[in-house]
Amino acid sequence: MTSVDEPARPHGNGRTRDAARTRAEILDVATAEFARVGYAGARVDDIAARTSTTKRMIYYYFGGKDQLFTAVLERAYGVIREAEQRLDVEHLDPVAAIRRLAELTFDHHERHPDFIRLVSIENIHEAEHIAASEELGRIGSPALDVIRRILAAGRESGLFTAEVDAVDLHAMISSFCFFRVANRHTFGALFGRDLVDPAQREHYRAMLGDMVIAYLTAERTAD
Repeated sequence: MTSVDEPARPHGNGRTRDAARTRAEILDVATAEFARVGYAGARVDDIAARTSTTKRMIYYYFGGKDQLFTAVLERAYGVIREAEQRLDVEHLDPVAAIRRLAELTFDHHERHPDFIRLVSIENIHEAEHIAASEELGRIGSPALDVIRRILAAGRESGLFTAEVDAVDLHAMISSFCFFRVANRHTFGALFGRDLVDPAQREHYRAMLGDMVIAYLTAERTAD
């Protein structure tokens, strides 16, 4: 016989769906709470109070605050990795393909400010949760495989003149998209310009693609 606070172990589709819904609800609330107050500031009691479950059930499903934060990160990274895996650029020329990949990152980071805050928080903790996560260790980045194929096609066709490392290019794209959301408020206070102003969205989206293409097509001089 299960206790009041411990869920019955799933058997049958109904209870399996209930468990999945409960886990999803906990992750939704935990994501918002960790993004709002950080890992150190978040409390499992507060997360439980904002769900239809209990603190004991959160520990039952996730094991503790540390594991819950890791699960939040795993799901957050999973969203963009899934989008990268769905990206179809095989029919595009290399210039259009790399621009489309940059736009995907731009759009994702803009739509998921909680992801930006979670990554910033995890960097404060020196990526200790990511380093300990087997799932995140396996997930890698499908974008890197896509970038490598596009770079190879671009060099073969003569469109890209630069020998560029896929990880470096991924960092270049991510850094602009991340900065635009993460530094919105400080940048606005210092320079009086809102980087996520809807009126400037297409300007910055095109600017990102232009920077990447300019880098890939620039003539290099010998040192």
